[in-house]
Formats: sequence, structure tokens, C-alpha cells
Amino acid sequence: MVKLSDIKSPKDLKQLNTDDLNSLSDQIREFLIDKVSKTGGHLASNLGIVEITLAMHKVFNSPIDKFIFDVGHQSYVHKILTGRQEGFDHLRQYKGMSGFPKVKESKHDCFETGHSTTSLSAAFGMAKARDLKGENNNIVAVIGDGALTGGMAYEALNNIGASKTKMIIILNDNGMSISPNIGSVSNHLVNLRTSKKYINTKTKINRRLGKSKTGQSIHRALHNIKENIKYSVIEEGGVLFEELGFTYLGPVDGHSVESMIEVLERAKSLNKPVIIHAITQKGKGYIIAEKAPNKFHGPSAFDPDTGLAISKKPEHTFSQVMGDKALEMGKEHKDIVAITAAMTEATGLYPFAQNFPNRFFDVGIAEQHAVTFAAGLARGGMHPIVAIYSSFLQRSYDQVMMDVCLQNLPVIFAIDRAGFVGADGETHNGMFDISYLSAMPNMTILCPADGNDLQAAMDYAYELNSPVAIRYPRGACKFKSGLHKTFVENELICNGSDIEILAVGPCIDDAMLIKDYLDDYSVGIRKITKAMPFDLQLEGNKLYVSIEDGSLVGGFGQILKANNNNVEILSFAWPRKFIEHGSNDQIKQEYKLDAKSIAERIKAELERKA
Repeated sequence: MVKLSDIKSPKDLKQLNTDDLNSLSDQIREFLIDKVSKTGGHLASNLGIVEITLAMHKVFNSPIDKFIFDVGHQSYVHKILTGRQEGFDHLRQYKGMSGFPKVKESKHDCFETGHSTTSLSAAFGMAKARDLKGENNNIVAVIGDGALTGGMAYEALNNIGASKTKMIIILNDNGMSISPNIGSVSNHLVNLRTSKKYINTKTKINRRLGKSKTGQSIHRALHNIKENIKYSVIEEGGVLFEELGFTYLGPVDGHSVESMIEVLERAKSLNKPVIIHAITQKGKGYIIAEKAPNKFHGPSAFDPDTGLAISKKPEHTFSQVMGDKALEMGKEHKDIVAITAAMTEATGLYPFAQNFPNRFFDVGIAEQHAVTFAAGLARGGMHPIVAIYSSFLQRSYDQVMMDVCLQNLPVIFAIDRAGFVGADGETHNGMFDISYLSAMPNMTILCPADGNDLQAAMDYAYELNSPVAIRYPRGACKFKSGLHKTFVENELICNGSDIEILAVGPCIDDAMLIKDYLDDYSVGIRKITKAMPFDLQLEGNKLYVSIEDGSLVGGFGQILKANNNNVEILSFAWPRKFIEHGSNDQIKQEYKLDAKSIAERIKAELERKA
């Protein structure tokens, strides 16, 4: 029997039979559960795509044929089959293998992904490039049904279908993104996936008729009848995709290697755009993940026997504090509404959704729509709270600028995962929000340092009655006793005659450590809770130091310098590059942004001046 450890490249799959591939499916799931339970990572989505990925590598010839995975978090099986099994010991860890496709990591990764709904556009571009160069390789995009709640996917589908370009789209339909999918497209797919009688009957007839020449002739005649049935009798046919110009194949059992190989071979033979609709189950093969796919979308290290997290969860996270405060505000103010883009639980809005279902809106993976929808609600007299990760809000830059700020509408942006996020790396780091929001007229940017600040900032934002962005990091959120309940702007924590550290939001903790390293100097600390508009005038001969968990270019430090040309300012922030994955401490040390390194650079500057 074949062993997973013997699979070094996709070529090793070519001679395997169905029994071998089914055995590999089981081994891959065991491998994934074992490895991800130690490192953390995206589990449920990868357990659900095992047979699809095996069939892809069995039928096609990577890296000549190109695979593009939407979002990319479901590419672990692809990595296993392309010679990267050893990399899973350091998955998403410092200097280790990325949890997403990386061109520099393998010749089998042809396009880097990390955000949703991009795969179809990228695949279409690669297909047109192939045609222009006179090549004949296959381009295969894998996209989940959750991504079909995003508008960019339909822009691509419209373009691809009209072009008649040869390419294959595998729709991995598991009924989930992170939160359960919503919307009319999701309902349409539900109808298709639940028509099991039709699927099973079609499969049995095809197999029986294929055994003789007479049967094959009957099969061809019945094919035309089937197409008419699909449009008239069976409402749940793939009419939507056929009308867009695709050949629709499915629904097919995405956990049957044999069925997936069969349908991929057929798609491969067609010289036109094809959509294969594969039905899968998120978390397949690991009963704990099957029952709680949300929980196992991206778990930290856990006990595989119980599914329980190994590390103790913090008492509070910034996301939870924001969600609890939103609920409190919703009870007090009837005009408060909440919006998320397929992240109800992750952004902390689940309690609000449960208490105010008529005032809560999950718009799917559609950040652009979320923002303009919020603008419409605000224009209609409501006060929206829009909770979106920092790196995902980038997708709606124009909508924030033109639809919210231009009209000076009272939309509160709860910007989650601001700053460095850790293991997810370049595509998920939220380092650019101050840079891209600070240039927008009418926008106020708040940077709470802890739970008290965050609660006060939300009340303050509501009273401003204009666009407000509240940025806060991923993870644990402290509540500091004895602090005020009202928002205090850019508070001076302690005075100093030699140095004044201006710490943006949670960087206040680093500022305290830096002060300890500089015990030979008189060090003051100011907590920056309002980064824009910033009108604090700095005075004196002291050295001012700004520290922030954001981009140096266009960040708070540069804003500070622009408003205070008459004083000396030393700024510490992330350089102008995409920062790799790793732990917070490791990456800060790598870029000399840890407290000790900053203190040493401050000392060197003071010695240079002296």
C-alpha cells in the first residue's frame, strides 16, 4: 500500500489506482490533524479539499498546468503533494513555511493569494497570457462558495464567460466561508447541493450506459434531454453559470476521488470555460471539526483528541470588547446598526447579531458593498458600526473615501487586526490603515491602548457624528483599573526633560519598557489615542520619539513631523515592505523594533547630539 511519505512530487501520483488514492486521502487527513494541532493553522478547509486536490494532481501536470487557490488557506494538501511535507513542522512559524501559496517557496505555486475572490481574475489573466504566447497548458482555479458572495468573482465570471477562453473553475461548495454563507447565490447553491436524488440517478445512468456502444449512443441522445430538464423541470440546475457562458458540470461528490478524476478529465477535453461544482464538507474526516467548522477554520495549537486549545485563551480580546460595547451602544441608541463582511464571530459582533437581528447585517465577503451599504444606512438616519479587518478594509478604499468621507457621514469603522498579526503574514498584516486613511478629509483615526480606551473611543466616535476609524490589534486586551471612562485625547502619562515618547495606542506597553532601559535619562511618555486629526504642538529641546505598530511611510510619525518641523523627532515603525510571518517578538527583533533595540537607538542619537 502506498505511503504518504513516498509522495515527493505530483509525478508519484500518476500510476496510483483509486484504492491507493483513497488510502492517501486518509493519510493526508491524519497528517493534517497531527501537524496543525501542533502549529495552529487553517484546518477545516483543508480537510474538506483532500480528494479534489488529489484528483487535480492526478489529472493535470503541475507546474506546467497552473493551479490558483482562492484565498489560499486551503492549499495545505497541494503543499503536501508538491514536496513540502517537512515544512509542516514549522508551518506559519518564524522562517518557516507560509500558510498560503508562495511563489518563492515552490515552482508549483504560480500565484500568491491571501484575500478572497481574486482567483478567477488571476486565472483568466494567466489563461489569456497562455493563449497570447501560443501555449496549451491548463489553468485551474479553485474557489469556495463563500467567495461567490464577493463582487469581484462576478466581474471575472462575466468576463471569462464572454471570452470563451479555455479554463477550468472548481467551485468547492461546502456551504461555509468563516461565518455561514448568506444571500441569494448561497441559496441557489443550496438547492443544487441538496438535489441528491438527481445527482445519484445521473451518476448511475452514466456508468451503466457507458459500458456498451449502444449505451453510449443513448447517453449522447439523453445528454440533450438532460440539458432541457436542467433548465425546465429541475429548478436547481446550473442555469446561472450556463447563462454566463460556462459549461456547468455537476454537482459532483467532492469527496469521491473517482468522480473528481472523471469530471476533471471531461473538463480538460473541452476547449471552453468550464465550472465544476463539487460538494464537500468542511472538516471532513475529523468529527470534532465537522461539528464545529467555524472553530476549526484557523485554530491555534490544540489537543487532537479533544479539540481543545492548548494555550489558555485571554480573558478579553479587543474584538470581544468592541463587540460587547457595540451591544451596549445598541441597547442605548436605536439608530446603531452593525455590519460585517462574513466575520460575525471573528469581529466580536455575534452578541449584537443575536440581540438585534434586524439591525445586524452580514453582507458576505464584500467589503466594498459593506462600506457603501453603511453609507446608505447613515444617509438614511442610522449610525453604522462596520467591523472589518485592517487588511480587508484596504479593498474598499474608494468607498471609504468617496461614499463616506466625501459626504462626511457618521460611519464608525471598527478596524480589527491593525498592525502586525503574526502567523498569517504579509496578506493579513494591518500596517497600512493610518497611511491610507490619514489623507482622507473628514476622517478621524482613534488608537485605543486597552479595553477602557476602546470603550471610551466608541462613545466618542458616536458623538462626533462624522467618519471615525478605531484601530486595534489582534489578541489580548487589558483593562487597566482606575482609568477614566471618557475618551482622553493624547494623554501625557509622565513628563520628562530629555526625551518624550509618543506611543500610538497599544505601543504604550513598549514605551514603558523603553523608559526602563533609559534610566539614565529623564523620559516622558504620551499615549497617542487620536492619530488624526493631530494638532498637538511639540515644544522644547527634548528629543521626541514616536513608536507605532504601522507603516513608517505615511504613518503617525510622518504626520507628527509634518506638523512639527521645529523639533527633533525619531520615528519607529514598520519599513516600506511586506512583513513576513512569525511571532510578534521575533519579527520586532528582526526589524529592531523591540523595546531594547529602540532604546539603544535612542541612546545612540543622544550621544551623537552630545
